[in-house]
Amino acid sequence: MSWPPRDLPQTIRNRTFDEIAVGDSASIERTLTLEDIQLFALMSGDMNPQHLDAEFAASTRFHGLIAHGMWGAALISAVLGTRLPGPGTVYLGQTLRFQAPVRVGDTLVICVTVTARATDKPILTLACSCTNQHGATVIEGEATVLAPTERIERPSATLPEVRIGTGGGLDRLLERVRPLGRIRVAVVHPCDALSLSGALDARAAGLIEPVLVAPRARLEAVAAQAGIDLAGVDIEDAAHSHAAAARAVELAAAGKVEALMKGSLHTDELIRAVLKAAPGLRTKRRLSHCFLMQTPAYPRPFIITDAAINIAPTLEDKADIVRNAIDLAHAIGVAEPRVAILAAVETVNPVMPATLDAAALCKMAERGQISGALLDGPLAFDNAVSAAAAHVKGISSPVAGCADVLVVPDLESGNMLAKQLEFMGDASSAGVVLGARVPIVLTSRADSVETRLGSCAIALLLAHHYRSAPP
Repeated sequence: MSWPPRDLPQTIRNRTFDEIAVGDSASIERTLTLEDIQLFALMSGDMNPQHLDAEFAASTRFHGLIAHGMWGAALISAVLGTRLPGPGTVYLGQTLRFQAPVRVGDTLVICVTVTARATDKPILTLACSCTNQHGATVIEGEATVLAPTERIERPSATLPEVRIGTGGGLDRLLERVRPLGRIRVAVVHPCDALSLSGALDARAAGLIEPVLVAPRARLEAVAAQAGIDLAGVDIEDAAHSHAAAARAVELAAAGKVEALMKGSLHTDELIRAVLKAAPGLRTKRRLSHCFLMQTPAYPRPFIITDAAINIAPTLEDKADIVRNAIDLAHAIGVAEPRVAILAAVETVNPVMPATLDAAALCKMAERGQISGALLDGPLAFDNAVSAAAAHVKGISSPVAGCADVLVVPDLESGNMLAKQLEFMGDASSAGVVLGARVPIVLTSRADSVETRLGSCAIALLLAHHYRSAPP
């Protein structure tokens, strides 16, 4: 549910003690979301992993996340305070019996019914119940309240919108990687102010030691015009962008730099140089791009792949795309990432190739051809990121609703998804290319400073990971 709930009445009015008879009742309906659980945990301080840690919760008797019991109890209070008797009600006592767990996606009807009226005081006894969409009672109990004796009618208070956000993702990422120490990075043809300043910003942030590979005269002219100081920065003179790409790849293949970073040349120019490289840089894997993203609407960072390299990947290509994404997830600390293979629908349809590829990739994972992760698909986007949506569709899966990796059908869908999240969903992002022996940072002229720094931080993390586990 969103906060505040959309079905709150514009005017809240009560019913006085004299107006209430035994048998009167009132109810509201609420559907539990993951955000409800997180907000309740923040408010109450109850950080029990049964409610917040999907991996831990899966190993318990409930086999998944459940709501705090008092979340349902709070909804009983909401009925008493806004419906029956309404404003002016004073709680005197409440008993509760918790009969069944409430899971993400469950819809509860919360009902209170007057069972007794005191004769000497305006005191009511009400039976209270929370019933799920299957008709099962999950909470029941009895409330005793002091009912109002005067009419109260007020406009509903205007409440602020509340958003669960993970904020500060870049700061946390930088704090994590800085102790690892800078890596040498060949920055390829940074011959405009944006790409040149981006490389030096990453240097100032303690992430990289840049080696600028570009025409020296042009580089110095750009720096002078932008007021950028190149003192102490290594420069490899190259005649033009093609030569710069080739020289940067040579440095990487020889182990003289641990990452490549795109400057102002075209992406395909740099990637073509990598693909032509000697075996010292190439691996058996296909190159693929990963966006590591974080948005206030989702409780964890997640990876989108491939949105920049493979235009229309084949099944074989997608297998490598998945493997590369799993490697990135491992490098950032996700031991067993949940990989959702996306399509427009969550069922296999012979006329929709993306669904067939998804099913084949999952079977490959079952047979050990893809390892180190949990795969499921085809999954529509909503089922991959919303446990409530998956529940409504009847999808029971360890991946649905909590995906760490979203594998898109093609570059166009991935690129649009990533940019929609960034520009309309307030998402932060970092991008990197995997499949070579060094990470490759691809930056865009539209990228923010945060995106450039985040991408360099991911490259730093991967480079250190590759020292002990070469690709």
